[in-house]
Amino acid sequence: MNTTSNKMKEKIETIKTTRLFLLSVIEGLSEEQFNKIPEGFNNNIIWNLGHMIAAQQGICYLRSGLELQVPENIFHEFKPGSKPEKKYSQQEINEIRSLMISTLDQLITDIEKEIFLNYTNITTRYNVELKNITDAIDFMPFHEGLHSGYIMSLRKLV
Repeated sequence: MNTTSNKMKEKIETIKTTRLFLLSVIEGLSEEQFNKIPEGFNNNIIWNLGHMIAAQQGICYLRSGLELQVPENIFHEFKPGSKPEKKYSQQEINEIRSLMISTLDQLITDIEKEIFLNYTNITTRYNVELKNITDAIDFMPFHEGLHSGYIMSLRKLV
């Protein structure tokens, strides 16, 4: 594995650490609490978790011309521009919580396999240009931080 791959792996491990912390913060919440949209908000805790997964899948895999590593319905229900459209069951919540970590483990495996050979440029809504998988991984902590903040605020209100 080359130096760039090692640096990407280290960044993903840091993201994994923050996701594990976030999962500990929401441990013990009820199905109702995961699904509740407080006044003044347009989404809920489970949507933010799912969105973090969907965004990572989009900027890493789809932009690289690769298949999603999550079920298509999860990607579509949580992709950028989506909003909560239904109540999620405890089983669905558990699946999303599990994907928070397994998708990062898969990303590390795929970086080690060097499968991210092509990339379709995108400029994010935050005006950040992503030109390759390294840019995508560099952008993830910013995006994850935003949604972690939303989750922390939502946690206080549910």
